[in-house]
Amino acid sequence: MPIALVLEEKNKLALRDIALPDDVGPGDVRIAVDTVGVCGSDVHYYTHGKIGPFVVNAPMVLGHEAAGIVTELGEGVSHLAVGDRVCMEPGIPNMASKASKLGVYNVDPDVRFWATPPVHGCLTPSVVHPAAFTYKLPENVSFAEGAMVEPFAIGMQAATRARIKPGDVALVTGAGPIGIMVALAALAGGCSKVYISDLVDEKLGVAANYGNIHPINVTKDDAAEVVRAGTSGWGADVVFECAGAAKSVQTALEAVAPAGCVVWVGMPVDPVPVDIVLAQSKEIRMETVFRYANMYDRAIELLASGKVDLKPLISATFAFSNSVKAFERAVAALPTDVKIQINMQDA
Repeated sequence: MPIALVLEEKNKLALRDIALPDDVGPGDVRIAVDTVGVCGSDVHYYTHGKIGPFVVNAPMVLGHEAAGIVTELGEGVSHLAVGDRVCMEPGIPNMASKASKLGVYNVDPDVRFWATPPVHGCLTPSVVHPAAFTYKLPENVSFAEGAMVEPFAIGMQAATRARIKPGDVALVTGAGPIGIMVALAALAGGCSKVYISDLVDEKLGVAANYGNIHPINVTKDDAAEVVRAGTSGWGADVVFECAGAAKSVQTALEAVAPAGCVVWVGMPVDPVPVDIVLAQSKEIRMETVFRYANMYDRAIELLASGKVDLKPLISATFAFSNSVKAFERAVAALPTDVKIQINMQDA
């Protein structure tokens, strides 16, 4: 049996052997995993044992942000070869579902997503995955960057939903990993300037290292006022709400320009009030984001082009043998940390 990082139950992790699906069927590939990112959802399952209706009722392998090398091809796979460097899209929909046929497979109720109970994740030396959701990495994109494609795809989904026009000014509320990646996707999508707001100077500092991303510490300044001041009183053409907090939801509505767009990316733990009258008075457009669909190819091409550099967001890399320590570091949530990764070379 393979070794894996197993969430036994809330607050209990173990590196141990576990039986996992291993057959390479038609249309599948086997991948030797090289790098896995630690996502906030992984940490939440570890510390809380559940996310909404998804409850860890049995031991589960964590991890869903991954890249590796193809080691075996299933029958009928022609676009990949043994030895290809790849990253893997972790959500596998029912290809016969209405959502899949409409091209919105991210909202397919039957989707099976790595490290979402009861589906095992990829923090194990080898995984079997559908070739259709496995993507070859260009030579100039590293495994570490390949493992960042998954969260960056959320940023790509948000920027696409916003329907950005060249020269738009945007505000991103929340400077966590997703917020920063949304800001980078917005710039790549045509925004001339992106403001980003948060409570923590260190996180804002990471974002500010990129050109045309302007930090706002909301403990010192009102984000909506700063944006209006920088746009001759008009407001942001697009606001991406990535914090999932009630106050930032209100800020999004206050900061957006008339006839602008608010994209809801962050997921509040509890329901929050929304000022519908304010939204109506500006006749704004609202869009929502849940994961992504058909974004991996585009995200990889942007990384390969050099227009987006995610390497500065990798704060620390742990060996697989130190996976538990990697999660302890992630739980600590150091203000300078953006993305923690695990390298599987010693697996």
